[in-house]
Amino acid sequence: MRRLAFDGVPDVVGTVRSPVHASNGGYKSYICGELSPQNDWSEVLADVTTVVHTAARVHVMNDPSSNPMREYRWANVEGTLNLARQAARTGVKRFVFISSVKVNGELTRVDTSFLAGDIPAPQDPYGISKWEAEQGLQDIAEKTDMEVVVIRPPLVYGPGVKANFLSIMRCLYRGIPLPLGAVRNLRSFVALDNLIDLLVRCLTHPAAANQIFLVSDGEDLSTSELVVRLGRALGKPARLIPVPEQLLIAGATLLGRREFAQRICGSLRVDMEKTQRMLNWQPAIPVNEGLRRAAEGFLLEARL
Repeated sequence: MRRLAFDGVPDVVGTVRSPVHASNGGYKSYICGELSPQNDWSEVLADVTTVVHTAARVHVMNDPSSNPMREYRWANVEGTLNLARQAARTGVKRFVFISSVKVNGELTRVDTSFLAGDIPAPQDPYGISKWEAEQGLQDIAEKTDMEVVVIRPPLVYGPGVKANFLSIMRCLYRGIPLPLGAVRNLRSFVALDNLIDLLVRCLTHPAAANQIFLVSDGEDLSTSELVVRLGRALGKPARLIPVPEQLLIAGATLLGRREFAQRICGSLRVDMEKTQRMLNWQPAIPVNEGLRRAAEGFLLEARL
């Protein structure tokens, strides 16, 4: 939203869950609460021509819910489609949906990459809910005049990043040795600024209509290389211990962290040739600059 306001796009409207998230960044904010199939979007959608839908129940490790699939469907499928149906009825021309590469699957081989046209193979409730939402949006697009654009990002990082990425930064900041020196996987990432830049391109580009796009920074990194570069960005040299991957996974499994270890050691690569070709788009910033901005945000919070 700040990018659109900065670019001078008129009448930008943002939605937030609570007054705490309300912005004075040059656009109006509506408090809508949690994403659900019960949201009434009529006030927000008045005179709106384009919707960018980023809200979701996100993937979490060790989900405490007794029925995670039901919770994900409630927000990510029914909540999304409720918004899309209301948007189509009020005359919205384009609906840009942030999905997830987890629709494609969880892992690739180190020498292969996911393609936008691959047969979807989601494996967890979050990925399944995103795929079901995509299918529902496609159905709405076929039955109405509203165009749908789907973007499937891999891990998004930047100021305020959470989860595993934040945990690594904390370890680096504290000088904690990490047993990742022997990890030789390859993973795609996308800096928040690059994702936002693509979103802006998808708002108006004619070729984006009713398409699915993958996105990344354009440079895949091993976990060990990521940690080294992130350490440089933080001004805290990485202290890596070369523990064999299989031993690392076995140890994590004994501690109940097998999924975490598989994410750290496994490869997940995306091929965004379609995105670059159809939209004439390239990442706005390189990996090192994205890491610098993420580290800058982390250090700012650490000093508060």
